[in-house]
Amino acid sequence: MSILTHSAYLAVLVPLLLAALLAVGVRLWGRGAPWVALAGPLTVIGIGVASLRAGGDSARITWIRVGERSLSLTYNADALAAVMLLVVGVVAACVMVFSIGYMHREKGYVRYYALLSLFTASMAGLVIAADLATLFICWELVGACSFLLIGFWYDKPSAADAARKAFMVTRVGDAAMLVGMAVLWRASGGLEFSLILGAAAPFAPAVATAAAVCILIAAVGKSAQFPLHIWLPEAMEGPTPVSALIHAATMVAAGVFLIARTWPLFAAAPAARDLALVLGTITALGAASVALAQRDIKKVLAWSTISQLGFMFAALGVGAWQVAIFHLVTHAAFKGLLFLTAGSVIHGSGTQDLREMGGLAGRMPVTAACWIAGAVSLAGIPPAAGFFSKDLVVSSVLHSAPWAGVALLAASALTAAYAARATRLAFFGASRSVTPAHEAPWIMLGPLVVLAAAALVLGVAGGPLASALGTTFEPLSVTIAGTAIVLALTGTVLGWRSARPQAAWTVATEGWRTFMRAAASGWGVDAFVSRFVVTPVTATARATDAMGDRLAIDGLAEGVAALASRVGALLTEIQSGDGQWYAGLMATGVVLLVAAAVWLVR
Repeated sequence: MSILTHSAYLAVLVPLLLAALLAVGVRLWGRGAPWVALAGPLTVIGIGVASLRAGGDSARITWIRVGERSLSLTYNADALAAVMLLVVGVVAACVMVFSIGYMHREKGYVRYYALLSLFTASMAGLVIAADLATLFICWELVGACSFLLIGFWYDKPSAADAARKAFMVTRVGDAAMLVGMAVLWRASGGLEFSLILGAAAPFAPAVATAAAVCILIAAVGKSAQFPLHIWLPEAMEGPTPVSALIHAATMVAAGVFLIARTWPLFAAAPAARDLALVLGTITALGAASVALAQRDIKKVLAWSTISQLGFMFAALGVGAWQVAIFHLVTHAAFKGLLFLTAGSVIHGSGTQDLREMGGLAGRMPVTAACWIAGAVSLAGIPPAAGFFSKDLVVSSVLHSAPWAGVALLAASALTAAYAARATRLAFFGASRSVTPAHEAPWIMLGPLVVLAAAALVLGVAGGPLASALGTTFEPLSVTIAGTAIVLALTGTVLGWRSARPQAAWTVATEGWRTFMRAAASGWGVDAFVSRFVVTPVTATARATDAMGDRLAIDGLAEGVAALASRVGALLTEIQSGDGQWYAGLMATGVVLLVAAAVWLVR
């Protein structure tokens, strides 16, 4: 424990070395790759526990020095970092064990675990980073791992397209982050959190707002908030365990963590906080309505993740960053659980279409029980963990921005509705599967049981978590808690009834059909972006390429070459081999040279 307390860098170094070993020895490790890779998240868990109990390690390494200024790589495993290390380590360990059964027949088995190890190292580096330069390096590495794992089945066109889309959309936020880093460097002379956050209050309001908005845009991109959320639903093309680790529990929560880490900057920038509140509220309500109309079990969970992250951003917008972190922790447990149970369902039934499931509880009882534990927590029904964290978010927002609080209550009802609907369609009623389903092996069920227990009991961790973060959570108002429970139960009943066989995929009125079509399409945001952003930018790029690059630049370079070639071809014609012709040319040249000399010296 002493070694772990004073060696926080091992949380990055161990999984990074394991990733390198797995990548180099692809043919060597074979089926032993998971057990080699598992040492990485176990180390991360150990560092997290040690740092939370005894205070974390910190260090600074000078990277670049220019004159009197230097750029350092620093880390600090404080309480916030320790909490995130535990989240990353536990979920990564569960995913690695689950993947032994889920991915055992896939090509690239060792490559898969090498990428998981690299992601674990990158995410650990991101959370212990004590400066924006280190954080940005790891921020980009987790994005690269996301790209590689979404496109794990790279010979599948839809997976390759989804990977490219995720990479390009998140680059928008990353470019904004670089601008924000430049603003902070200019204003404070460095990128260390201790420097820029200590100077956050004295910043000019315009500087603080500009930097905070840039960082917020980066967080919006990574955490898939409106309008940069369009990449996450398509990221479901990757393996389901990857969706559980990266696109539900850890990487997508990095945006929330980034704002919490730089909170003093946002405290000095109320406009950025207001923007976070608006975007988070729109995302929470809009994505919940979209999830209600999805037919793919993974797409339901993808839109649910976007919605729950919206809750966290709304909490950040009203200054309750500790509450946002609490919901981040519980969400990692129940959403990681739901994605892995979805993986178990897909593994056992051979489909991820809810229309082709039904009656799975009888054939997959353990998976069904774990799913229900996650769905109850997601819906916010007590005593599951989601009830405590989500209702704290709603309470915090209601006190500061009632309009947003009401919207979050509506989103809570929709959350319960789509959770109940998916539960009934998948696990109850008559079977609609073509082939009989079967329960997953215990190597896959073990992680589900661990995460199910966490999803049910993590609500009691609110007090210790608040204490670790140096704050206290206000007790839940009986009125707010009661209202939230009533809405959750109402949404559950309505969602359950909407999944009746005679009601499934049918609607009563034309208005409702129109609503469901619009919701199923994500309210047309993706189509709007494709038509009014991607298409014009692509057309501009092609025109610029044709006119500027090919016609002007290439034309100039190729024209000079063609001219030289043509002149050379003409000059070769005088090489006739005729001595009299050569003598005449020499005489003409002498006459011209003499004439030029006479003209110049006259």
